[in-house]
Amino acid sequence: MKKLIVFFLLMMIATSYGQELNLPVFTQYLADNNFVVSPTYAGIGDNLRIRANGLTQWVGIKDAPDNQSLYADFRIADRSGVGISLYNDKNGYTAQTGVKFSFAHHLILDYYEKQYLSFGISYNINNFKININNFNPTYEIPIVDPFITDNRSISNNNFDVGALYRNKGYYLSFNASNILAKDIRNFSGVEPDLLLNYQVFTGYVFKSKTNSKIEFEPSVYYQLFANDKRSSTDINFKFRKYNKYEDYYWAGISYRFLNDQLLKPLNVGPMFGFKKANFYFGYSYQITMNQLSSFNSGTHVVTIGFDFLQSISNCPCTQSPVH
Repeated sequence: MKKLIVFFLLMMIATSYGQELNLPVFTQYLADNNFVVSPTYAGIGDNLRIRANGLTQWVGIKDAPDNQSLYADFRIADRSGVGISLYNDKNGYTAQTGVKFSFAHHLILDYYEKQYLSFGISYNINNFKININNFNPTYEIPIVDPFITDNRSISNNNFDVGALYRNKGYYLSFNASNILAKDIRNFSGVEPDLLLNYQVFTGYVFKSKTNSKIEFEPSVYYQLFANDKRSSTDINFKFRKYNKYEDYYWAGISYRFLNDQLLKPLNVGPMFGFKKANFYFGYSYQITMNQLSSFNSGTHVVTIGFDFLQSISNCPCTQSPVH
């Protein structure tokens, strides 16, 4: 009975969240890698920046989601940047892989007030696959569907577009993912053709009044799926402390909830990390607070990164945001 309950819970979550042909976002973007949520961040900084993420969801549940991703972005001119991201996501007998190619251009709105506006676009290639090699009869499902005779896969090509406004320590990012409808002519039954989803990411970085090397950063991440109008919100808070070499360590907490269930969090948990010279490390632990909480010990996200080819831009709109 326990296995049956977990199976149906996983199926409900996979049905509602797995249709988007996109990488699920947990706390990867909080590991000093805002490029995760929008192509508009490509090229902001003084380095070629690489971040690799490993995410293990719902530890303790067999065949629970598990994914890996790699992000890299760098500046190609004083006011432009490019980036690439790759991911591999596995959930039971289904797997998704994808790659994004991004371009961003950055403008100065007010030089003295440090107001900047950025625009970004990504071209996405995603592949969804069902692997039947491990389909075996079980007590709960004694007969394997005889009509499933081979692996099934589908590819999806799409685009993301976004805009980013920055004013000193304040930032506001808007992004629309999968803006093209999916071709469903080769499908039967219920198949969504609208994959569009929106993300809004905003926050403010401010210094401690007693120590200029200490920063605080509250932020909010909102995501809305156009097909069924479900949405979620992350409320985050980070503390960061620098030394004289611009190395730093940070710690924080993240709280995620569905917007129609404000006081019923999906995930909540601590984060921490550090940057030493060109090496970056981050870790996040998310406690599951929904119906699956009795069957797993939480979700773990590890980020390892490297910064290369330091070269300060002549334009403040792409210079490193390090204070």
